[in-house]
Amino acid sequence: MISFFHEPVLLEEVIAALQPKVEGVYVDGTVGGGGHAEAILESTVPSGRLVAFDRDDWAIDATAKRLARFSGRLELHREAFSGLNNHLAKESCDGALLDLGVSSPQFDEGERGFSFQVDGPLDMRMDRRQLVSAVQLVNELETTELARIFWELGGERRSRRIARFLVEQRRMKRFETTMQLADAVEQACPRRGSRTHPATSVFQALRMAVNDELEQVRKGLDAVWSVLKPGGRLVVISFHSGEDRLVKQFSRRLARPYIVRGGVDVPDLREPCEPLARELNRKAIRPSETELKRNPRCRSARLRALEKC
Repeated sequence: MISFFHEPVLLEEVIAALQPKVEGVYVDGTVGGGGHAEAILESTVPSGRLVAFDRDDWAIDATAKRLARFSGRLELHREAFSGLNNHLAKESCDGALLDLGVSSPQFDEGERGFSFQVDGPLDMRMDRRQLVSAVQLVNELETTELARIFWELGGERRSRRIARFLVEQRRMKRFETTMQLADAVEQACPRRGSRTHPATSVFQALRMAVNDELEQVRKGLDAVWSVLKPGGRLVVISFHSGEDRLVKQFSRRLARPYIVRGGVDVPDLREPCEPLARELNRKAIRPSETELKRNPRCRSARLRALEKC
């Protein structure tokens, strides 16, 4: 098994946005390999506390070992961040971080099935207690539903062609491995000199569907906001345009000085109110050229931060 260590993305920017206090209580909703968590704990010596969550048991075990020296100030939970308010009291935390990316070790370990770079079972579950994996989706969903997933979550323009081909192929032989699926997608849509493998967007879409990632973001933003104190800060790193859009909409809704009733923003019907949040960066922060050279996988990262009023 590959060591669960990955370089945290936008680390300096995260700490600058959170501004950790020595006696503060902080939340890491997606602790991963513990890189951001380590920096937060080091910034809050000697008495700051961190409550960390992750769906992946591998990540929880690795973080417990990596951050054993902080055991008196670190609390770990194996749970999705959408449920963190089940463990934390309302308005009890000074800051929170959500890093919505998949950790590099998850991509690199073949048995997890996140990538076609290494052959392995068609899995893609963040939480391996979950019953549904990618193998069920690929082999059991109808053509229209597969095409919808590939288009909405992967932005795949050839979604219908790929979905039809996969359904035809699975009638002859069930899809079981990542390379088997990647090869089938390439047969449906030959690369023809493209540097990007044609299965890239399909794998992204399946992973997001298996783990219900967009719904996790919707629920998680509300959950983490409920546990922040007034003056507390929320920092979110997203890697997918759909996730970033949800974070942006969430931030703008809380920061606007008016209420919209009925779900449609009609200027003449706006009701003035005090903003519930202050956007710390109106425009998403991206990795620097130096960080991109060190870690090319972070090229799609976007950081947004806001402060609770």
